[in-house]
Amino acid sequence: MTAPPAIAARNLSKFFGRKPAEAIERLRAGASRAELASLGTPAVVDADFTVERGEIFVVMGLSGSGKSTLIRMLNGLIEPTGGTVTVMGEELTGISPKRLRQLRRSHVSMVFQHFALLPHRSVLENAAYGLEIQGVAEAERRERAEHVLDRVGLAGWDERMPSELSGGMQQRVGLARALASDTDILLMDEAFSALDPLIRREMQEQLVELQQEFGKTIVFITHDLNEAMFLGDRIAVMRDGSIVQLGTADEILTDPADDYVAQFVNDVDRARVLTAASVMEAPRALVSSSAGPRTALRTMRDLQTSSVFVVGQGRRLLGAVQDRDVMRLVKRGDRSLESVIRDDVAFVDRQTYLSDLFESAVESVLPLAVVDDQHRLIGVVPRVTLLAALGNVSSATGEHAVIEPPATIAVETITATLHETALLGESDVAEEKAFA
Repeated sequence: MTAPPAIAARNLSKFFGRKPAEAIERLRAGASRAELASLGTPAVVDADFTVERGEIFVVMGLSGSGKSTLIRMLNGLIEPTGGTVTVMGEELTGISPKRLRQLRRSHVSMVFQHFALLPHRSVLENAAYGLEIQGVAEAERRERAEHVLDRVGLAGWDERMPSELSGGMQQRVGLARALASDTDILLMDEAFSALDPLIRREMQEQLVELQQEFGKTIVFITHDLNEAMFLGDRIAVMRDGSIVQLGTADEILTDPADDYVAQFVNDVDRARVLTAASVMEAPRALVSSSAGPRTALRTMRDLQTSSVFVVGQGRRLLGAVQDRDVMRLVKRGDRSLESVIRDDVAFVDRQTYLSDLFESAVESVLPLAVVDDQHRLIGVVPRVTLLAALGNVSSATGEHAVIEPPATIAVETITATLHETALLGESDVAEEKAFA
């Protein structure tokens, strides 16, 4: 049986003011916020989404969009006007206060924007506070808290007081407290927005590392789209209480749902969001290692390029060959490419960010090869495609694309060489004559 998602929100709504149920119904019927101003404020309207286990789910929007209200309904801090919230398969709506507290202790921790540390307790005591609430024995909670403090970079700071720490260090304590509690879900409300930009980036990177290590489900609230794009496996964009788009960073960046989302996207650092997999193209300039020099030379002639990738069994990338080297093999009558395969071609993983491709792209004559975890060639990133992706314009690649790198031997010369050295019989000669 498939495990339920970590969180499921169905038609979740919250109206602050008079006659909330009536107000929500009028909103669903098409009434505007302005028309309901006399009744109150619709903070969240019909939010519908799931958060899968182990996912970083980011909710982003400007101030007043409803994101903080939404996250507080996910752990029962705010009672919804309508709709339901389910946490780890258990519905929050209508459960007793006692059961709600139990569910929070076992399943949900929260990391706040302004740290929410206990000023009269040490760093270690703050990190272990959630375990104390759970009734964990002192020796065990101290051991677990020390381990997590070490993982967030605060080893040796156990006995310091919060007032002795910088803002970034205090936020690490708050994160350590949430991790030490060992709940399934972390709710993080603008957790890094009070930090300086450099510290904020460090915390973002560390959060991704910790999530990979601990496998927690994280719901992260932010007003910063760059932060959302960096952290989120999926992103929900909110406006005026409604989710206007839900998707991956790539989907939101390349296909914004409306002008509101498009305005955010214009300011995003695309190089730190898009990956090689986002922009790669199908490799056309390639041959199998078993194909032989004549096939390789013919492929380079047809594509008007000076190099092609060589793949082995299972499309495993072996390297590349160049036209002049292959020409010599053809003239000698060699049947194998092995002696001229260069294995120093640049390759990247499909999840490599565009910002990390520049150096390799500049140094490589060939397009960057994109490989999977078994070193199979799954795509290429030509320089023109990389630059086009950063500028959000079409690279105009396709049937008539210019293949990198350009040919260094004239088509007529290659055709004449293939004709003069034909070893494959009359059909091969006929093919070369037809091309000529």
